[in-house]
Parts: sequence; C-alpha cells; structure tokens
Amino acid sequence: MIFTEQQLSDIEKYASIYLKISDIAVILDIAPEVLRNAIAHRDSEVSRRYHRGKAISKVKLRQQEMTLAQVGSPLALVNTANNLLDMEDDE
Repeated sequence: MIFTEQQLSDIEKYASIYLKISDIAVILDIAPEVLRNAIAHRDSEVSRRYHRGKAISKVKLRQQEMTLAQVGSPLALVNTANNLLDMEDDE
C-alpha cells in the first residue's frame, strides 16, 4: 500500500501518543493487518514514521525522568540507571 504524506504524518502523530496500531488503522480507515505489515517492513517510510513518532515521545519522557532523577526521585533514579544500562547494552 502507498501511504499519502497526510497518512504518514498522522501515523507519526498517533504513534507519538502510543496509540495502538489497530486504533490508528481504524482512524485512517485502513485494515489493521495492512498497517501492521507495512510497519513491520523496517525499511519502509511508514515504519520509519511510526517508530520516529514513538521515539520522539520516548525522548520527552526520558528528559522528564532525568529531571526528576536529578532532584532525587528514587523511582526516577532507578529508571534512569536502567535506561543507561539499556543504552550501553545497545552500543
């Protein structure tokens, strides 16, 4: 399936608020399995936009968590330490 620029933008926007693929598909009037398969192809533009939307929100959450850790939030300290370990595992 070929996605329009508007659909790609919408997919990125909805992914950034962690909307499920099946819900995104309903909103865009696309069969969920079609969208899911398109996203599964990591070299496709729809996959890049979906994952970028998620990553952008993840960055915002991590920044907020880092701020909380810097002021001493115990849970944020644990989470940021785990995030660092995850980061190092991915290097």
